[in-house]
Amino acid sequence: MAPPPPSAPAAAKARARWEAAARKAIGAKVEGGAVPLLVGPPDAPDAAFLEGVGFPGEPPFTRGIQPTMYRGRLWTLRQYSGFGSAAATNRRFRFLLDGGQTGLSVAFDLPTQNGFDSDHPRSRGEVGRCGVPIATLGDMRTLFAGLPLDRATVSMTINATAPILVALLVAVAEENGVPRVRLGGTVQNDILKEYVARGTYIYPPAASLRLTVDLIEFATREMPQWNYISVSGYHMREAGATAVQEVAFTLANGIAYVRAVRERGLDLDEFLPRLSFFFSSDRNFLEEIAKFRAARRLWGRIVEETFGARRSRSKQLRFHTQTAGSSLTARQPELNVVRTTLEALAAVLGGTQSLHTNALDEALGLPTESSARLALRTQQILADESGVANTVDPLGGAYEIEHLTDSIEAGVRSYLDRIEAMGGAVAAVERGFFAAEIAREAYRVARARERKEELVVGVNAFTDGNPSFSLFPGATGRGVVAQRITPAEELRQARRVRAWKRTRDAGATRAALEALRHGTERGENTLPLVLASVRAGATLGEVSDVWRALFGEQPASRAF
Repeated sequence: MAPPPPSAPAAAKARARWEAAARKAIGAKVEGGAVPLLVGPPDAPDAAFLEGVGFPGEPPFTRGIQPTMYRGRLWTLRQYSGFGSAAATNRRFRFLLDGGQTGLSVAFDLPTQNGFDSDHPRSRGEVGRCGVPIATLGDMRTLFAGLPLDRATVSMTINATAPILVALLVAVAEENGVPRVRLGGTVQNDILKEYVARGTYIYPPAASLRLTVDLIEFATREMPQWNYISVSGYHMREAGATAVQEVAFTLANGIAYVRAVRERGLDLDEFLPRLSFFFSSDRNFLEEIAKFRAARRLWGRIVEETFGARRSRSKQLRFHTQTAGSSLTARQPELNVVRTTLEALAAVLGGTQSLHTNALDEALGLPTESSARLALRTQQILADESGVANTVDPLGGAYEIEHLTDSIEAGVRSYLDRIEAMGGAVAAVERGFFAAEIAREAYRVARARERKEELVVGVNAFTDGNPSFSLFPGATGRGVVAQRITPAEELRQARRVRAWKRTRDAGATRAALEALRHGTERGENTLPLVLASVRAGATLGEVSDVWRALFGEQPASRAF
């Protein structure tokens, strides 16, 4: 009999480590049942397998960051919501929680994202349209009234004004007996991608990065269950980036944040375990699965090889996924259910930690309750009926999946080398490199669709034969009924903000804002000062204006 391959002892040890971790997580459920918890190569794995694929819960994390993945804990079902007013959004949160959602995810309107109160002239026509308007502590109290902040995690998609929204959340939670150390959730706080793909920046990049790091430092020290940044590829993908570009530019931004935080003096293994990511899941099913696996493997290697991270948790790429909004079509919108289901399945098979499924009517307007429920039910069917959650990395080892994983990683590494040669992500963003690369790809795709080289069902192919019908009561029979925000709702919100300003202690507000200005000038961490300001009645716009006066505003330019 031939001797075992040289890697056999290493493989046996790796398998034993995984089994011990799995038993600790879920006990005897490791064995038994029709579907094994983990399937590996039939023979002793070679060194290449251990280095490139390995076992879940340990480096290189290709197969997942937890040894048992969804058998130990299901991904967080987190539907993104926010519209009209804080009260309306609170009702939607209750509706979703009652329906089985396990985490809250807040969408903010454009004035809130850009640092303007709802009564500001530049807010007109946008209040409550694409998210919830939050200008005051009173708004935040209404948004979370009666919701279990000590149990349900909160995700907030906010960037330029992230320190203010986190301060408002902390203030409301502590008013309700939930200390900041027990607050769980995530704030996006990823300002670099705003200069690339979304445009909701306020201040120049250096000042914005300073505020981002202030929040990271504050949360690392005082909010141990809070994910202080979600480095986001989603918006770059929505703007037209390829899968490789999405991962490359996201990880490059992540590297920039790690460097900035390290310069602040925080220990890598102190703050890296709470760093998280946010990716899109688009329509190319196998590529998307491989993309998530490649990103997880590459990030683990980067933080170890480049930064010297030691703890296993520091090397784990944890990420939220949202199905691709850019894949939704206004024509034949019922087909969006199929697209979203495939995209959600790719995210689950790729090992996401939380997931939002888009509603079928989002190409037409804000989701109605019926479409939001259907989007949530899509996740629940995947979780409880499909069987894919019973096995860790069920497609791992498939020839095409491993080939695509390796190919995406190689493409990402090539981009990262180019970005490093420019001086890193901040320099690349300032030069307009990311935006130019994404624009080139977006143009290519648009031309391909015009020529029908790339097909979109119901848009440039198969455009006839589908009946026009509605999934919702009260429809006209001509299609889906979209939700609309009326001018009256905007007017009511503006009046609430003006009433808040009239009834607060104006002297206390001025004093707190003046302390914020002095502290910012002295280089202090701004979060405690912002928290004191909002508790004294300062509005989001007033805090933003303090920084506008100190930092200036970043003008739109070809580079951004």
